[in-house]
Amino acid sequence: MTISLPADPPGARSLTGVVPQVLAALEGRSDWFAPATSAIVLVADGLGAHNLSARAGHARFLSGIRTKRDVARTVFPATTAAALTSLLTGTPPGVHGLVGYRVLDPARDVTVNQLKGWDEGAIDPLTWQRAEPLMAREAAAGRPCFVVSKAVFTGSGFTAATLRGAQVLSAPTATGRVLIAADLAARHPGALIYVYTAALDTAGHKHGWQSEQWSAALERVDAAVRALSDALPRGAGAVVTADHGMVDVPRHRQVLFGADDGLADGVRHVGGEPRMLHLYTEPGRDRRVLETWRAAEGGRSWVLSRDEAIGAGIFGAVSAEVRPRIGDVLVAARTGVAYYDDREADKRPQAMIGQHGSLTDDERIVPLLRLGAFA
Repeated sequence: MTISLPADPPGARSLTGVVPQVLAALEGRSDWFAPATSAIVLVADGLGAHNLSARAGHARFLSGIRTKRDVARTVFPATTAAALTSLLTGTPPGVHGLVGYRVLDPARDVTVNQLKGWDEGAIDPLTWQRAEPLMAREAAAGRPCFVVSKAVFTGSGFTAATLRGAQVLSAPTATGRVLIAADLAARHPGALIYVYTAALDTAGHKHGWQSEQWSAALERVDAAVRALSDALPRGAGAVVTADHGMVDVPRHRQVLFGADDGLADGVRHVGGEPRMLHLYTEPGRDRRVLETWRAAEGGRSWVLSRDEAIGAGIFGAVSAEVRPRIGDVLVAARTGVAYYDDREADKRPQAMIGQHGSLTDDERIVPLLRLGAFA
């Protein structure tokens, strides 16, 4: 059948190109950015372009420097593990292999968390993530590379998988991190500096992006970006972007499936996340599972087979090693719903309000704002 998927907005650049273009700007040959003496990439986890527009009054500095062209499209799935890895390797999920929040490890027939599984010893950060981190490549070539984040992330397996090669520093606040980054940019010509803040994503998951808590977190991010702009040394450039946007899904919009509705029949493992399920089927059951889900949920979600998804190119090029990590059936929410396997004993994830992962513009279009030499 013909699969009708949303088209990327005209002029939206890919998140996978951001760091390669920043590196090109350090050598005076970027198509996106003006030449710079050093560069900072600031990621505000969960800051979608739509979210920023809707809460512009809480982000006066960000809104003041934004133009219509200052957007990028994140990868699919629109989730942190996949998107940050794509940003930091310059490759799509089909190449680096982090194709969702929770995906199948085919060798062991278990699903693995792509953010926390490294630290649980479930996956090896040096081999499971299959693409060379850009920081590792650049550091090996002699470029000063730095990461500034919260202390809790500095020794994580995900950091090793995506940012190895860089010197890692920490500060407890976003403003503290950007000031460290600006100082590094001044002291290390040619440096590439990555700064990360998770405050918006954390507030959004717990309270929703339309909450007062999210708006307060946005105000703190806005203040940090203003501080970065003020502190940038002459000649340095900075980019402010995000890994994904967010939609709010209240409890009455949750779709709980289980043993009594037939949606779990033939499903061996459920991976992905509530807005984008990977369904791994029992042998020979993939067609039946696809038909069942398409009949039940095709009106509010894109329901695709693995072959259809790969053929549509939504994971980018897909290597043979990554292919079995993708679900036999994919369910990507098109409307404001989220899916939960209600057979799971742990119901805490069902308390999450802010969601992301699917193909909608609200989840996939993120800001790409410029400071300093890049403005």
